[in-house]
Amino acid sequence: MERPTKEEINALPSYVGLALKDIVIVENESDAKQALEILENETCVGFDTESKPIFRKGQASPEPSLIQIATESKAFLFPARFPIAVASAAEILMNPDIQKVGFGIKGDNKELRSKLDIGIVNTQDLSFTLKRMIGDKNAIGARAAVAMVLKFRLGKGAQKSNWGAYPLSNSQILYAANDAHAAICVEKALLAAQSI
Repeated sequence: MERPTKEEINALPSYVGLALKDIVIVENESDAKQALEILENETCVGFDTESKPIFRKGQASPEPSLIQIATESKAFLFPARFPIAVASAAEILMNPDIQKVGFGIKGDNKELRSKLDIGIVNTQDLSFTLKRMIGDKNAIGARAAVAMVLKFRLGKGAQKSNWGAYPLSNSQILYAANDAHAAICVEKALLAAQSI
């Protein structure tokens, strides 16, 4: 396994991931209850955050606008504007029995701790796991990892969109959910490969 080039990634079929029907946006108590009922039974989930992009040098990063947590079949988006969403995401992120896997987790941890007072436990940064596996000197991002492990091209179209706006567009919902979904799928594929 080696890091693919941009050209190799662009030649791959698109990562399909989850559809809108498999994604729940947590806005109220009933959404939060559904999220917790499903997520609390998982031993490992994919995780990511999105923040409003900053365009000026030296501008402070805003708090994360969105927290995403995914299983292999469902994703939950927790908009930071809803206290119930932040509280239910915190329950999962602070649960030591559930491993959170993702890319660039250190930055997410720092933002969540300082801006939303959420201390994440039991995390695995796949950027470093893959870096160690292939002996690369640089961390491996989500796009390269999905290409390497799953043989798909992860779209990054909505990455720089305004995550502070609400409601989210369908393209933002799919992008955010599938970033977390791709992480859990990469982790499961790596585990399956190790057990062969």
